[in-house]
Amino acid sequence: MQRYLFFDLDGTLTDSMPGIVHAVQYALRHFGIEPPADEALRCFVGPPMRDSFMEFYGMGAEEAERAVAVSREYFVPKGMFENELYEGIPELLDATCAAGYANVIATSKPQPFAERIIAHFGLTDRFRLVCGSLLDGSRTTKSQVIGHALQTLGITPAEAVMIGDRRYDIEGAAGFGMESIAAGWGYAAPGELEAARPSHFVRDVAALRRLLVGNK
Repeated sequence: MQRYLFFDLDGTLTDSMPGIVHAVQYALRHFGIEPPADEALRCFVGPPMRDSFMEFYGMGAEEAERAVAVSREYFVPKGMFENELYEGIPELLDATCAAGYANVIATSKPQPFAERIIAHFGLTDRFRLVCGSLLDGSRTTKSQVIGHALQTLGITPAEAVMIGDRRYDIEGAAGFGMESIAAGWGYAAPGELEAARPSHFVRDVAALRRLLVGNK
């Protein structure tokens, strides 16, 4: 297994759906759109929010950018903390560190938000690097995030594996010829991860730990 572990954040390390959905609902109301129930908005968890507003609500690029800005009025002070770690994640990260891996966050979430969330859960020291999108709307795709992380670390794709719960994680890794591990406990639609053809598929955090470090 590779030396660097690139972890997605939402749906892989944390169950962040409540805060993201509430921020989307806040933005939709601002635009005079009656938002659907929480579960109908789970599609917003994972990909760049701007793209989701365009895809699911037919917004143009400028309107989608405004919707993202409005959503942050809710997300920054409150929504990012409507969030919890999946069971076993701290222990997993301790085990991978002890086994000599370098843990990395590779998320489409804005990097400052990801850093605050990791700090909120007391996990900052478990990560070599936190890499995400920029607040100016650039470096938003998973491919761009992975590329930036590889460049920042000065490593090749063969030295890393991407771990995530959505097809964007698997496809982003494949674009670099990087191996991937699909996390089956997150927000993917039925069959989504299998169709993306990850290198490995694990059903739960315990299975991921066994794959990475055995029974340690």
